Amino acid sequence: MVKISFAPIKEIVVHEHIMVMLDDLLRSRITPAGAVPLYWCNGVLFTFSSLPWTRDVIKDYLEGKIHWMEVQYTRMDKYKPIMELKDENFGPRAQSIRVIDTSASNLHLEFTKWLKSQM
Repeated sequence: MVKISFAPIKEIVVHEHIMVMLDDLLRSRITPAGAVPLYWCNGVLFTFSSLPWTRDVIKDYLEGKIHWMEVQYTRMDKYKPIMELKDENFGPRAQSIRVIDTSASNLHLEFTKWLKSQM
């Protein structure tokens, strides 16, 4: 029989958080390879970057602590699965960015509650 364990994250260490305008957040997710999705939870649209996988970061991760190097976010009351950005730099077509609803994540719910307290 296989043993299944659940080891939820116990701590998020946010090293920097920046509230930005919606268009700037959308623009930051468009790359030459395509658009990188955003996350939405509890009225907050956000993205984060993690620290590189060093020995210490992996050790923390295995102990239930994750590091988010930078979080960029903006308020967005209602969830939308697709956001569009019209920008002259991208030509006549609007760029589409997928938004992932992470409302079912206890981690993201707790994080967005904390983030709202920082606004």
